[in-house]
Amino acid sequence: MKGPGRPGYQVRFASAIRREVGIATGAVGMISEARQSEQIISSGEADVVFPARAMLRDPCWPLHAAKELGVDVPWPAQHRPAQN
Repeated sequence: MKGPGRPGYQVRFASAIRREVGIATGAVGMISEARQSEQIISSGEADVVFPARAMLRDPCWPLHAAKELGVDVPWPAQHRPAQN
């Protein structure tokens, strides 16, 4: 069995379902970059993205993605650096 070809390889399915059926969809399939996620949502290809593997590697992925995109999101107390 051949593996996936490129990041976002299943986004086209979410986009087609959203367009044809008119329901909210979520995109999966090697989505691991903040800008890629933003592009998928802002272009209307999907309503939400599920960067599962990226979040398994980095549970704080949403916070890092927000920072990369210039969005100021407060970090939960348990993830903030210790104060000396």
